[in-house]
Amino acid sequence: MIKKPICLICLVFSAWISRSQNLTVAQIKSEMAKSPNSPLYVKQVLKKKFKIDTIIITRTNLFHSLADSIGYNGKINAVFGPYTDNGRKFLVQVLAKSPNVFYHVSQIFIDTTLFSLKFIDSLGNVIVEKIRRGQSTFEQMAKTYSMGGEGPTEGDLGWVARGVLFPQIEKEVVKRKKNEVFKVWTTNGLHILKRTDDPKQDTGFALLMRVFL
Repeated sequence: MIKKPICLICLVFSAWISRSQNLTVAQIKSEMAKSPNSPLYVKQVLKKKFKIDTIIITRTNLFHSLADSIGYNGKINAVFGPYTDNGRKFLVQVLAKSPNVFYHVSQIFIDTTLFSLKFIDSLGNVIVEKIRRGQSTFEQMAKTYSMGGEGPTEGDLGWVARGVLFPQIEKEVVKRKKNEVFKVWTTNGLHILKRTDDPKQDTGFALLMRVFL
Protein backbone atom coordinates (compact mmCIF):
# COMPACT_ATOMS: atom_id res chain seq x y z
CA MET A 1 0.00 0.00 0.00
CA ILE A 2 1.41 3.40 -1.01
CA LYS A 3 1.11 6.18 1.52
CA LYS A 4 -0.02 9.56 0.24
CA PRO A 5 2.51 12.34 0.85
CA ILE A 6 1.61 14.83 3.53
CA CYS A 7 0.97 18.32 2.20
CA LEU A 8 2.70 20.58 4.70
CA ILE A 9 1.37 23.72 3.01
CA CYS A 10 -2.19 22.38 3.29
CA LEU A 11 -1.67 21.57 6.97
CA VAL A 12 -0.32 25.06 7.69
CA PHE A 13 -3.16 26.68 5.74
CA SER A 14 -5.76 24.56 7.59
CA ALA A 15 -4.23 25.47 10.93
CA TRP A 16 -4.21 29.15 9.92
CA ILE A 17 -7.92 29.02 9.04
CA SER A 18 -8.74 27.14 12.24
CA ARG A 19 -6.90 29.71 14.31
CA SER A 20 -8.57 32.61 12.48
CA GLN A 21 -12.01 31.34 13.42
CA ASN A 22 -11.17 31.89 17.08
CA LEU A 23 -9.71 35.40 16.73
CA THR A 24 -11.15 38.29 18.72
CA VAL A 25 -12.13 41.49 16.93
CA ALA A 26 -8.95 43.16 18.19
CA GLN A 27 -6.87 40.29 16.79
CA ILE A 28 -8.70 40.40 13.45
CA LYS A 29 -7.93 44.11 13.18
CA SER A 30 -4.28 43.47 13.97
CA GLU A 31 -3.98 40.66 11.42
CA MET A 32 -5.71 42.70 8.72
CA ALA A 33 -3.37 45.63 9.32
CA LYS A 34 -0.33 43.36 8.96
CA SER A 35 -1.55 41.44 5.92
CA PRO A 36 0.10 42.28 2.56
CA ASN A 37 -3.21 41.45 0.83
CA SER A 38 -6.12 42.23 3.13
CA PRO A 39 -8.99 41.36 0.73
CA LEU A 40 -7.45 37.92 0.08
CA TYR A 41 -6.88 37.39 3.79
CA VAL A 42 -10.47 38.32 4.60
CA LYS A 43 -11.87 36.12 1.85
CA GLN A 44 -9.75 32.98 2.18
CA VAL A 45 -8.71 32.98 5.82
CA LEU A 46 -11.35 34.87 7.76
CA LYS A 47 -14.12 33.68 5.43
CA LYS A 48 -15.87 37.03 5.86
CA LYS A 49 -17.90 39.02 3.36
CA PHE A 50 -16.53 42.42 2.43
CA LYS A 51 -17.16 45.38 0.15
CA ILE A 52 -14.63 47.81 -1.31
CA ASP A 53 -15.72 51.44 -1.81
CA THR A 54 -14.07 54.42 -3.50
CA ILE A 55 -14.55 57.50 -1.32
CA ILE A 56 -14.38 61.05 -2.69
CA ILE A 57 -13.18 63.67 -0.21
CA THR A 58 -14.90 66.96 -1.05
CA ARG A 59 -13.70 69.02 1.93
CA THR A 60 -10.97 68.55 4.48
CA ASN A 61 -12.81 70.36 7.28
CA LEU A 62 -16.34 69.04 6.80
CA PHE A 63 -17.16 65.36 6.46
CA HIS A 64 -20.58 64.16 5.30
CA SER A 65 -20.14 60.60 6.56
CA LEU A 66 -18.01 58.26 8.64
CA ALA A 67 -16.40 56.97 5.44
CA ASP A 68 -15.25 60.48 4.45
CA SER A 69 -13.67 61.02 7.85
CA ILE A 70 -11.88 57.65 7.88
CA GLY A 71 -10.79 58.05 4.26
CA TYR A 72 -9.16 61.41 4.97
CA ASN A 73 -7.83 60.95 8.50
CA GLY A 74 -7.04 57.23 8.57
CA LYS A 75 -3.59 55.88 7.70
CA ILE A 76 -3.19 53.29 4.94
CA ASN A 77 -3.72 49.72 6.30
CA ALA A 78 -5.24 51.04 9.53
CA VAL A 79 -8.44 49.23 10.62
CA PHE A 80 -11.30 51.00 12.42
CA GLY A 81 -14.40 49.81 14.23
CA PRO A 82 -16.40 47.81 14.80
CA TYR A 83 -19.32 49.95 13.69
CA THR A 84 -22.97 48.97 13.41
CA ASP A 85 -25.34 49.62 10.50
CA ASN A 86 -28.87 48.19 10.55
CA GLY A 87 -27.81 45.81 13.29
CA ARG A 88 -24.83 44.47 11.32
CA LYS A 89 -21.31 44.96 12.65
CA PHE A 90 -18.39 45.75 10.36
CA LEU A 91 -14.78 46.92 10.31
CA VAL A 92 -13.31 49.52 7.95
CA GLN A 93 -9.78 49.38 6.55
CA VAL A 94 -8.02 52.04 4.49
CA LEU A 95 -6.50 50.24 1.50
CA ALA A 96 -5.15 53.16 -0.54
CA LYS A 97 -5.26 56.93 -1.03
CA SER A 98 -4.70 59.28 -3.96
CA PRO A 99 -4.41 63.09 -4.10
CA ASN A 100 -6.55 65.88 -5.48
CA VAL A 101 -6.16 69.66 -5.67
CA PHE A 102 -7.92 71.68 -2.96
CA TYR A 103 -8.81 75.37 -2.90
CA HIS A 104 -9.16 77.43 0.27
CA VAL A 105 -11.98 79.89 -0.41
CA SER A 106 -14.11 82.31 1.60
CA GLN A 107 -17.53 83.48 0.42
CA ILE A 108 -20.22 86.09 0.91
CA PHE A 109 -23.33 84.83 -0.85
CA ILE A 110 -26.32 87.01 -1.79
CA ASP A 111 -29.44 85.19 -2.99
CA THR A 112 -31.04 86.53 -6.19
CA THR A 113 -34.46 85.14 -5.24
CA LEU A 114 -34.77 87.69 -2.42
CA PHE A 115 -33.65 90.91 -4.09
CA SER A 116 -33.51 92.42 -7.56
CA LEU A 117 -30.39 91.89 -9.64
CA LYS A 118 -29.76 95.64 -9.72
CA PHE A 119 -29.90 95.92 -5.93
CA ILE A 120 -27.66 92.86 -5.44
CA ASP A 121 -25.09 94.14 -7.92
CA SER A 122 -25.00 97.51 -6.20
CA LEU A 123 -24.72 95.91 -2.74
CA GLY A 124 -21.96 93.60 -3.98
CA ASN A 125 -19.96 96.56 -5.29
CA VAL A 126 -20.31 98.36 -1.96
CA ILE A 127 -19.15 95.28 -0.02
CA VAL A 128 -16.13 94.71 -2.27
CA GLU A 129 -15.15 98.38 -2.18
CA LYS A 130 -15.31 98.51 1.64
CA ILE A 131 -13.08 95.46 1.88
CA ARG A 132 -10.57 96.78 -0.65
CA ARG A 133 -10.37 100.19 1.04
CA GLY A 134 -9.92 98.61 4.46
CA GLN A 135 -13.15 100.08 5.81
CA SER A 136 -14.26 96.59 6.78
CA THR A 137 -12.90 93.06 6.68
CA PHE A 138 -14.14 90.21 4.54
CA GLU A 139 -15.00 88.33 7.74
CA GLN A 140 -17.14 91.18 9.08
CA MET A 141 -18.98 91.53 5.78
CA ALA A 142 -19.62 87.77 5.67
CA LYS A 143 -21.15 87.80 9.15
CA THR A 144 -23.38 90.73 8.20
CA TYR A 145 -24.47 89.91 4.65
CA SER A 146 -23.86 86.29 3.65
CA MET A 147 -27.03 84.25 3.05
CA GLY A 148 -25.32 80.94 2.37
CA GLY A 149 -24.78 79.85 5.95
CA GLU A 150 -21.17 81.07 6.10
CA GLY A 151 -21.86 83.66 8.79
CA PRO A 152 -20.71 81.49 11.73
CA THR A 153 -17.41 80.73 9.96
CA GLU A 154 -16.99 84.37 8.86
CA GLY A 155 -17.28 83.29 5.25
CA ASP A 156 -14.62 80.56 5.40
CA LEU A 157 -15.59 77.53 3.27
CA GLY A 158 -12.42 75.65 4.21
CA TRP A 159 -10.42 73.55 1.75
CA VAL A 160 -12.70 72.47 -1.11
CA ALA A 161 -11.73 69.79 -3.64
CA ARG A 162 -11.33 70.48 -7.34
CA GLY A 163 -14.61 69.81 -9.14
CA VAL A 164 -16.85 70.67 -6.18
CA LEU A 165 -17.18 74.42 -6.71
CA PHE A 166 -19.34 75.86 -9.49
CA PRO A 167 -17.27 75.73 -12.73
CA GLN A 168 -17.39 79.50 -13.16
CA ILE A 169 -16.20 79.98 -9.56
CA GLU A 170 -13.37 77.47 -9.85
CA LYS A 171 -12.25 79.07 -13.12
CA GLU A 172 -11.88 82.43 -11.38
CA VAL A 173 -10.33 81.04 -8.19
CA VAL A 174 -7.51 79.45 -10.21
CA LYS A 175 -6.67 82.80 -11.87
CA ARG A 176 -6.73 84.94 -8.73
CA LYS A 177 -3.98 85.76 -6.26
CA LYS A 178 -3.97 84.91 -2.57
CA ASN A 179 -6.32 87.20 -0.55
CA GLU A 180 -7.78 88.72 -3.73
CA VAL A 181 -11.51 89.56 -3.47
CA PHE A 182 -13.74 89.26 -6.54
CA LYS A 183 -17.34 88.68 -7.68
CA VAL A 184 -18.83 85.75 -9.57
CA TRP A 185 -22.45 85.37 -10.70
CA THR A 186 -24.12 81.95 -10.86
CA THR A 187 -27.73 80.84 -11.30
CA ASN A 188 -27.99 80.82 -7.50
CA GLY A 189 -26.90 84.39 -6.93
CA LEU A 190 -23.91 86.63 -6.39
CA HIS A 191 -20.78 85.14 -4.84
CA ILE A 192 -18.26 87.56 -3.39
CA LEU A 193 -15.15 85.44 -2.98
CA LYS A 194 -11.70 85.56 -1.49
CA ARG A 195 -8.92 83.15 -2.41
CA THR A 196 -7.73 82.60 1.14
CA ASP A 197 -4.68 80.46 0.34
CA ASP A 198 -2.81 79.07 -2.62
CA PRO A 199 -4.09 75.68 -3.88
CA LYS A 200 -2.58 72.55 -2.38
CA GLN A 201 -2.59 68.79 -2.93
CA ASP A 202 -4.19 66.63 -0.26
CA THR A 203 -6.03 63.33 0.06
CA GLY A 204 -8.86 63.48 -2.45
CA PHE A 205 -9.77 59.82 -2.86
CA ALA A 206 -9.58 56.77 -0.63
CA LEU A 207 -10.20 53.06 -1.14
CA LEU A 208 -11.96 51.57 1.89
CA MET A 209 -12.86 47.96 2.64
CA ARG A 210 -15.82 47.14 4.85
CA VAL A 211 -15.54 43.71 6.47
CA PHE A 212 -18.78 42.33 7.88
CA LEU A 213 -18.38 40.43 11.13
